[in-house]
Amino acid sequence: MSASDNLEAIWAAPFGDALDALGALMAQHGRVFLIGAGCSKCAGLPLMEELTAKVLDSGELDAGTTDILKGIQDSFTGASGPNIEDYLSEIIDLLAIAERRTERGATDNQISIKNKQYSGQQLRESAEKIKRTISGIIERGDTKIDVAVHREFVKAVHRPIRPGKTDSLGCVDYICLNYDTLLEDALALEKISFSDGLDGGVTGWWNPAVFERDGLSSRIFKLHGSINWCEFNGDPLPRRVAGNINVQPEGDKRILIWPASTKYRETQRDPYAQLAEHGRRALRAVPGSQKILITCGYRFGDSHINLEVDRALRESDGRLTVVVFTSDNDPQGQLKMWHDDPAITEQVLIFANRGFFHGSNKTSSGADLLWWKFENLTRLLGGER
Repeated sequence: MSASDNLEAIWAAPFGDALDALGALMAQHGRVFLIGAGCSKCAGLPLMEELTAKVLDSGELDAGTTDILKGIQDSFTGASGPNIEDYLSEIIDLLAIAERRTERGATDNQISIKNKQYSGQQLRESAEKIKRTISGIIERGDTKIDVAVHREFVKAVHRPIRPGKTDSLGCVDYICLNYDTLLEDALALEKISFSDGLDGGVTGWWNPAVFERDGLSSRIFKLHGSINWCEFNGDPLPRRVAGNINVQPEGDKRILIWPASTKYRETQRDPYAQLAEHGRRALRAVPGSQKILITCGYRFGDSHINLEVDRALRESDGRLTVVVFTSDNDPQGQLKMWHDDPAITEQVLIFANRGFFHGSNKTSSGADLLWWKFENLTRLLGGER
C-alpha cells in the first residue's frame, strides 16, 4: 500500500468532519459497495484505457478479428474516450442483428464493417477471441498481481465497528463491475465468508441459492462476469473450472465476461439477469432500515448502472444514501445531476478531488484531496489519520 500520500489535509476541518459523518453512517446502515476498475489499478492491473491499448497491441488476435476491431474503432472516431468495452459491445450488437436476420431467413444476413462483409459466426468468434485476450491480459498482467490493498480493504470493512461487539448490520454486499478476482481472493485470504453465486470450490457451478445461505459475511454480484467463469456448450450458466482440468467433451469453454454496455440480448440471459436483480435488491432498504451505497473506482460511465442507482435513490423514500469518491475536482455528469436535484441532493455525498459536496454544503479545497484513491480510502476506512 502506498504511504506516499499524506492524509493530514484530508482529516483537517472541515473535511475530517465529513469523514467522521461517513463513519457514523457506516456504523448505522446496511453497507453496499460499488467497485469499479479504478480499484484494481493499485494491484498492477490496467485501467480501461490501458486495457484497450493492450488488447489492440497484443498480437494475439488473428487477422480477421483485428480487421473487425480496427473497423469498429474507426467508427468511434471523434467519440469521447471509447474503450475496448465499447468496441466489444458494438460487435455484440452487430452479432444480434446478424443472428436476427438469419433466424428470419433474410438473404442479406451479413454485416458490413469498413466495407468488408462478416457473418454472424465470424462476429461471434471474434468477440470470443477478444474476451480471451482480455482474460489473458488480466490474468497474466505485466507484473505479479498484488492483493495487499484489497486485503486491507476487506479487513477494514469487515472489522467489528465497535470493539467487542458483534456487527449487527449483517452481510456486506459488493456490486463488482470488474472481471478480475481481487475481491474474492482478498476475502478468502482474510477468511471472510462470501458467495459469488457459484457453488463448489476451485471448480464450481452456478447456484444463486448460495446468496441466501445463513452466516455469510458478504456477497459479490459480478454484473459483468468474471475471467474465471466459463460456459459449456448448451448451458449458458457459469462454471468455474481449474485451468489444468480437461473438459474437452464439454466443448470449448467460452469466457463469461460481458462488456459494460451489453445490450438487450445478453442482459436478458441468465446469469446476468439474476445478478442484476440481486444488485437491485441490494440497493433497496426495507421500511425501518437504511442502506448506504459507497462507490469506489467507478466513473459513472455505464448508463445501465447509473439508471439502477438513480431509480433506487428515487424509490427509496430517503432510505438510501449514496456516497461517491471521485477524482473529478467537483461533481460532473451524473453526479452533478444528482447534486443539483432538490429531490435527492440530501441523499448524495460526493467526496471529490477538490471538495466535499452534500446538499447545500459545498466545501471546496485549494489542494487535491486524494481520498478517492482506493489505497487511500482503504487507509481511511482502517482508521489511519
